[in-house]
Parts: sequence; C-alpha cells; structure tokens
Amino acid sequence: MKLANTLIPENRVFGFTLVEMAMVLTIVALLLTGLVPTISSQLEQRKISETKSKLIDIQQALIGFALINGRLPCPSQSSLATGTADAGIEATIANTCACVTAGGGVASADASRVACTATSVTGVLPWATLGISETDAWNRRFTYRVTKRFADEIAAGTTDCTPAVTAPAASSFALCSKGVPDILSAGSTPVAAAVPAVFVSHGMNGAGAFISNGIQLTVSSNSDEVENSDNDKNFVSHEFTPGYDDLLGWIPSSILFSKMVSAGKLP
Repeated sequence: MKLANTLIPENRVFGFTLVEMAMVLTIVALLLTGLVPTISSQLEQRKISETKSKLIDIQQALIGFALINGRLPCPSQSSLATGTADAGIEATIANTCACVTAGGGVASADASRVACTATSVTGVLPWATLGISETDAWNRRFTYRVTKRFADEIAAGTTDCTPAVTAPAASSFALCSKGVPDILSAGSTPVAAAVPAVFVSHGMNGAGAFISNGIQLTVSSNSDEVENSDNDKNFVSHEFTPGYDDLLGWIPSSILFSKMVSAGKLP
C-alpha cells in the first residue's frame, strides 16, 4: 500500500500582524493613561502624609527645645543657602531674636531674611538648631513665626502680662503670657487664637516658600495662601481647595504651659 505524500511547510512563521500589534499597543496605552493619574495621586498623598508626620516632629522638637532652654527658638534666616554659615541656625542678637525692621534692622534691609513686628518674628524653621529635617516632602523649607516673648532669652525683670508679674526664673514667659499668631479657617473662622508659634508647609504648589538656595518662590494669588506668607499675625488652615494646599502646625499655649509646668520650668 502506498502512502499519499503530505506536504508540510518547512518555514511556517507564527506571530502578530501589524494590525494586531497596533491594537495591542493602543490597549496598553489606554491602560497606562488610566494608571498615570492614579499613580500620581498616590505619590502626592504619600508626600502629604510624610509632611504631616514632619509637622508632628516639628511640634515635638519645639516643645523639647523649650523644656531644655526655657523658651522657643528664634527663626533662622530665610535667604541663607543650605551649607553656608548660620543656615538653619536660629538668628539671635543680645537676648532676643534678630530681625529686620523698617529702619534697616540688624544685618541688612533685606526683609526676606528675618521679618519682625513689635511682638512677633518670622523666618524659616531653624532646622539645624532643632536637629530635624530642613524641608517638607516637596523639598521646601517650613515658614516659622514665633511670638517674641516666647523666644526671648531668660532674663530678670517682668513679663508682658497685665498686670505685670515677675518673670519666672527658668522660663522667658509666664503662664499669663499671650501668643500672637492666630490660626483661621475658611471664612476667617477661628481655629486657634494667640498661639506662641506656628509653622507652615506651603504644599505641592510651594507658593511663598523658601527653597534650599535661599530664594523665595512666587507668592500665591490665593488669598488664604497669601496669609501664610505675608509676615502678619494671621494664618489660614483648612482642607485643600483649588489654589490652596498649605499644611500648618502650631504650638497651643495650653500644651506648652502644661509641659513646662510638668518639667518644673513654670510657674
């Protein structure tokens, strides 16, 4: 019996046609397009969480400094680049915070260094003095405003209380001392009044923040963010909205006083 010849191609090629490849690439592109916003959102949420954690560390570091030194630290000069002399070190002169006034101030007429009023001083957080991170998760420095009385060197005399009382021996402020910065919410609703100190991360957009080379980023056009970079006593803290993404922390008087009393620094 004779078997029939069966023809078997010797070079059969298996694969995708150009049309099939194009369809696969299109599908992959659509999937990636959908994933990119999700990944970006997750990364930003991680930075927000990291910065919130840093704000807690800052509050603890400031209170720890007060327990050791009997006062809160002064701000550091905003315009000093990282690695230069005095960068991250609290700026002091005599027994109080060094600052720049309308008349020329301590070191120069550059009001971005350390701005001051009669009662408060604003600069950047003195990260080197406190031994903590210089920047938030977006690599921008924290704005820091402190009531002068709470950052003065301990000295004999009276406090700023009314009526006047003798200054405590181990603290630059007394239980009757009042902070200056006010924390407001949307619509100027009070959140915390007359706090000793406040510190600010200028968020993802960084508007108004100082960066590591000592340069200030453009101030936001959002009125709430302007309050957090204009060197006055009012600060704004609320949920994120279009144009507002700042994150704030502060030292409540009640917590600071309680810690100081427990440590024997007050009254």
